[in-house]
Amino acid sequence: MKTAIVTDSTAYITKEVRDKYDIHMIPLTVVFDNEIYEEEVDLQAGQFYEEVKSKALPTTSQPSIGKFAELFEQLSKEYDEVISIHLSSGISGTYQGAITAGNMVDNINVFAFDTEISCMVQGFYAIEAAKLAKSGKTAADIIPVLEELKKTSHAYFMVDDLAHLQRGGRLSSAQALIGSLLQVKPLLHFADKVIVPFEKIRTRKKAMKRIVDLLAEATNGEEYQAVIIHANREEEAHEWKAELAERFPNIEFSISYFGAVIGTHLGEGSMGLGWMKKI
Repeated sequence: MKTAIVTDSTAYITKEVRDKYDIHMIPLTVVFDNEIYEEEVDLQAGQFYEEVKSKALPTTSQPSIGKFAELFEQLSKEYDEVISIHLSSGISGTYQGAITAGNMVDNINVFAFDTEISCMVQGFYAIEAAKLAKSGKTAADIIPVLEELKKTSHAYFMVDDLAHLQRGGRLSSAQALIGSLLQVKPLLHFADKVIVPFEKIRTRKKAMKRIVDLLAEATNGEEYQAVIIHANREEEAHEWKAELAERFPNIEFSISYFGAVIGTHLGEGSMGLGWMKKI
């Protein structure tokens, strides 16, 4: 029994890592001025943050069922089954699209998995699943492990650009103005599959400290993997990683980014921290 691992572009797993673990990626799309881009294929994060400075806020959409079916058909030539691991079903129809396409394809069993989260924490699920698949484990073995990992996975995001949230229709003009004047940095997190406010905190420094406190409380000295996620703030991400690695020797830290799809909704300057217990 050979098991393929699929995830979507919002996991933001680098091509190098995808190739290393044989992870297959299906892209979401971003539409700028009627031009359609496939995220992580012909629109990279750096390019996106440049484009968004001068253009109207883009729209985003999930992969078509046809694209999913095409990928699953292709995988059926080499694999017996697929675990298709996706961003939260509460913020995108991608997971449901994988289920629908999986039911249309013969010769391969497709098991869709809703991470209930996104970005590189979603990537952690895909990488762990791929490691298990490479060792000969099947979907029946792997999916219970992923479900267990859900109990230990969390992500918190600090939104720096309130005007960006307002442009995207997620904040009124008055709220954005008042928030900017007061230097409010909303902390967001995933709860019941959707992104919701966690706390409103004055200043960026205090918001980042609050996220670190949440990390300490959740991990409690146990071995975890964690990821710093940034929206075009790579230097700051590296500085934060150095501080965190010194304070938390029990945690393996990496750096990732908010790509075009998630960046559209959070805005440049956002920072996040996500974590999951090590297997």
